[in-house]
Amino acid sequence: MLAIRMQRNGRTHLPMYRIIVQEAQRHPLSGRVVAEVGNYNPHTKKTTLDKEKVEFYLSHGAQPSSRVAYVLKKEGVKLPDWYKEPAAKHGKAKHADKLRKNQPKEEPTAETEAEATTE
Repeated sequence: MLAIRMQRNGRTHLPMYRIIVQEAQRHPLSGRVVAEVGNYNPHTKKTTLDKEKVEFYLSHGAQPSSRVAYVLKKEGVKLPDWYKEPAAKHGKAKHADKLRKNQPKEEPTAETEAEATTE
């Protein structure tokens, strides 16, 4: 099975990514690259894609990674019907009852009202 992934290159603190088609069962560093279908520069947000090649590999069952699918959708490439987007992650607070917004409102007491009026 094939996967469409991003392969990092560039220099330290300035990454550039190749969008490649690769064997999915192998490790990303040791798998054979079948084709390079584009480039992505995260600093300038510039993307270069060979849309015909991408659509060819998608139609033959290549699985895009979640980030590649986002880039492809942004570039106007139609993803196959079988592709399911990953569920959105929702963070939860560990101790939600301790958050200030979840604490009961303090009602002003007679003493605090008296202090406010005397000042």
